[in-house]
Amino acid sequence: MSGDVAGESAARYDNYRLYRVDLATEEHVQLFQQLEAKSDSCTFYGHARQPGQQLTIMVSASKVADFEDLLTLHSVGGRVLERNVQQLIDREATTVKPVTADPAELDWEHYYQLETIYAWMDSLATRYPEFVSTLEMGSSYEGRPIKGVKLSRRPDNKAIVVEGGIHAREWISPATATFLLNELITSTDATVRELGTAYDWYFFPIVNPDGYRFTFTGDRLWRKNRKPYGLCRGVDLNRNFASNWGGIGSSDDPCSYDFAGSGPFSEPESAAIANFIRENVGTARIRTYIALHSYSQLLMFPYGHTPEKVANYDDLQTITTKAIEALTAVNGTAFRGGSKYETIYPSSGGSIDWAYQPGGVPVSLTFELRGPPDSTDMFILPAEQILPVGRETLAAFVAIVREAARLGYYDR
Repeated sequence: MSGDVAGESAARYDNYRLYRVDLATEEHVQLFQQLEAKSDSCTFYGHARQPGQQLTIMVSASKVADFEDLLTLHSVGGRVLERNVQQLIDREATTVKPVTADPAELDWEHYYQLETIYAWMDSLATRYPEFVSTLEMGSSYEGRPIKGVKLSRRPDNKAIVVEGGIHAREWISPATATFLLNELITSTDATVRELGTAYDWYFFPIVNPDGYRFTFTGDRLWRKNRKPYGLCRGVDLNRNFASNWGGIGSSDDPCSYDFAGSGPFSEPESAAIANFIRENVGTARIRTYIALHSYSQLLMFPYGHTPEKVANYDDLQTITTKAIEALTAVNGTAFRGGSKYETIYPSSGGSIDWAYQPGGVPVSLTFELRGPPDSTDMFILPAEQILPVGRETLAAFVAIVREAARLGYYDR
């Protein structure tokens, strides 16, 4: 299962350009819907949905002239965010540790590969056997374990589950998950220590291990898992849950980045997450589920597929507002909050929607970590931002748990 950073067969993005376009009219919306359906040279980050929307699109080097012509011909406003996406990947590669990296030296100033992160998780259980243990939620399509860590310092605690790395290319997600886990185990700060004592924590930093592995060896911008479907590979695991499965904001095209799979829970990774929640929500008293994604600087709660408000909408809005205040206070990073449907874009089949209902976890949240919506880095966030992201996210976690506790979500 080993293998090191991208070899000769890896995808390259030399002179691929990143655009941010303004969809001013309904004609613009339809134009870009057609372009997404027809072009394999334009990679869309989001779908064209309504006038007034901004859309980020990566255009292959050979199609830049055609794309510029299209913008001019149809009077579409926009700007170039990045002229050479490969430069971002090359810059980041200098901060990636080899697959042979010693887990004892894992830090939050570099990006690490699956094997190192898994070995580091095992080492935590060895170092702190009285309150840390590892577990396997299940196996991926390619047979890799979906490994987690349980932190439990006291009997009869309520539990919080943290999901990372469901989208392979969002490297800041596993990095933040490991930072948070490490803080909860080792911090001498009284507030953080209390958080790591008064609750049980289940961390799954990389729930899509095959996809994450492939972002190091094959394609840095890969999002899905690695199961083959005809000519294409991979399912967007965050569209594969039985929560309005196959509905708005997901695709039935296996070549699409948000392909929902052949049916709800067609993928072993999403099925493993759901089974874990089902089997533990009662016995482990799981009250909170938090998924870490990037990018856009958002904190969201269910639902993704409908504007209909969940029963505890006001509570979740309060928790989100408090968390954003705490996060922003650390480094001044601006976040927006609300339901997924209101805040980012409609989507179906997501993990937090399923965890909330029917999973029965009343406080289910998704972070979209740095950078901002018009980020030039996108998923290729410089490693020097891992620590600041970790610290501000930790402050948000403290606020989430405190506010949820104040509202009675961790009561008997």
